[in-house]
Amino acid sequence: MDDNKLGSILVLVAAASLGTLGVLGKIAYGEGLTIATVLALRFTIGSAAFFSILGITETWKRATCTKHDSIQPLAILRGRKLYIGIALGTLGYGAMSGLFFWGLRYMSPGMVAITFYTYPIFVILISSAVLREKITKYTVIALLLAFCGVTLITGLDRANADPRGVMIVLASALIFAAYVTVSRAVLAEVDARVLTAHVLPSAALTFIIYGSLTSQLSFPSTMNGWIAAILLGVVATAIPVFAFLAGLSRIRATHASILMTFEPVVVVLLASALLRDQISWVTVVGGSLVLAATVLIHRA
Repeated sequence: MDDNKLGSILVLVAAASLGTLGVLGKIAYGEGLTIATVLALRFTIGSAAFFSILGITETWKRATCTKHDSIQPLAILRGRKLYIGIALGTLGYGAMSGLFFWGLRYMSPGMVAITFYTYPIFVILISSAVLREKITKYTVIALLLAFCGVTLITGLDRANADPRGVMIVLASALIFAAYVTVSRAVLAEVDARVLTAHVLPSAALTFIIYGSLTSQLSFPSTMNGWIAAILLGVVATAIPVFAFLAGLSRIRATHASILMTFEPVVVVLLASALLRDQISWVTVVGGSLVLAATVLIHRA
């Protein structure tokens, strides 16, 4: 199998794995878990799984590499880079996840995923304002498509799209856009594996501290609660991180970004199959407009 095809498959695996996030979150809520507990367990288990998979892959690389190959060891960031890595985990990925899961309190997983996928638009706007990147006509069209999609969902499907949930998830998308923008700059100097090794534990520590201070931290009391927490950490966190990085090393970033739009499709289908969520024509049309905007923005 050639690298391009393998890379595409790996990115689709990442998208499908991330697509379980909202559904697993809803299941965890159904078992009585709080947002702090869900995310503390997700990032703690995800960190453990990340380092375990990393150890296995690094051992395999060392066993199969020749003396001419060089393998860079995982290093701990220091100074300014360390502070940025921790901030990305707490104020970036952690805050984004908290708002994302809060949005699940008000909307279905499919609606949350579709609304969240406006984040590429925010990335363009932030890049334009901060980095002075040019806004093209394709960017304007994408903005209009995304706006129409979210407005359609919010205005015509009030049963599934609570305005409070929409605003919370849009805030989550905005924070994630800032996270992506800062990460893009950091990754010019730091290996993606190294940055991830700091972001995930930082996010875990954030919710452990927050949950402890607010008395919202507890262990699952049911088997289904533990299964949901473990799947959130392994399937919805560690696996997509590795699959996406492995895929990204084989295909172009724009190609990978477009393939990642498979994620909300998986969310909608999983929510329909496991949670019996209804797929309305508003969801299909509004979601299609948002996804079309995402594809267009990556071709701009």
